[in-house]
Amino acid sequence: MSEAANAAPGDIVADADAAVRSLAEVRAEIGKLVFGQDRVVELTLASILAGGHCLLIGAPGLAKTRLVETTARALGLDWGRVQFTPDLMPGDILGSEILEETQNGRAFRFVRGPIFTRLLMADEINRASPRTQSALLQAMQERHVTIAGARHDLPAPFHVLATQNPIEQEGTYPLPEAQLDRFLLKIDVDYPDLETERRILVETTGLGDATVRPVLDAERLTALQTLVRRMPVPETVLEAIIRLVRSARPEQSDHPEVRKRVEWGPSPRAGQALMLAARARALLRGRLAPSLDDVEALAEPALGHRMALAYDPTGQGGSLSGLIADLASRAA
Repeated sequence: MSEAANAAPGDIVADADAAVRSLAEVRAEIGKLVFGQDRVVELTLASILAGGHCLLIGAPGLAKTRLVETTARALGLDWGRVQFTPDLMPGDILGSEILEETQNGRAFRFVRGPIFTRLLMADEINRASPRTQSALLQAMQERHVTIAGARHDLPAPFHVLATQNPIEQEGTYPLPEAQLDRFLLKIDVDYPDLETERRILVETTGLGDATVRPVLDAERLTALQTLVRRMPVPETVLEAIIRLVRSARPEQSDHPEVRKRVEWGPSPRAGQALMLAARARALLRGRLAPSLDDVEALAEPALGHRMALAYDPTGQGGSLSGLIADLASRAA
């Protein structure tokens, strides 16, 4: 076992059993309003349990906003939504100081922006200017904002679920690689299958929706995030993560396709993301420790936005997700 396993207290089993029951209830509540997106829901919850942020990529109308709102309700968190546009300024998100009259004369007062919530949906984040993107992503990393030299801490826990539309790219500002790295997972939201789409049409065009009850609260969620970091990691899983991350770097890989086609590979933060997300996924599935299956399932969400392929003029080289899947199966 790794050091995390040796450091795990003896009561972790009891804590994990209680957590598994609570998380099953959370998923059941989310399932009342979000249909047929089990993988997306699982990855979103894994990202939150791991203490990170996630990037949801999908076409309009695939219930991304509904997912964020329902997840916030089931977790017992307050939430907010910001629609990103090219004219959005950093102060529109972080907040700003205003000058107002008081009994003692004029004074500045800080007015908090929408970022001061526990779950923030950054809708179409790539439509904002790089300056606004950087302000948000810096706050995501540091968990506080600084306005006029004064520090203002964000609520804890604090998570950002950002969305991108892969179809329309006109008038957008693609996130730089260094800023994409701040997202723990990248989650692709696909179209529903036939039966799910039938259910959507029947159950969402009536007189009302089902009611989602809060299963957790901020304090309980923080305890679950601590539990995830206490979970043991088998040495085989640790070694698989290391092999996977290092094999995805052209400078260190012995995979011919990586050396030929990958322009830049994942940083150590990718390994950190995999370690945490694998623990969280294991807990969501009722297990005390992650397995090699967790590493394979999370390889593309954890690495897909942390590496890039070189330009291929022939277009015959295959996809990045396919290459990552091959690397993950070899590493496991």
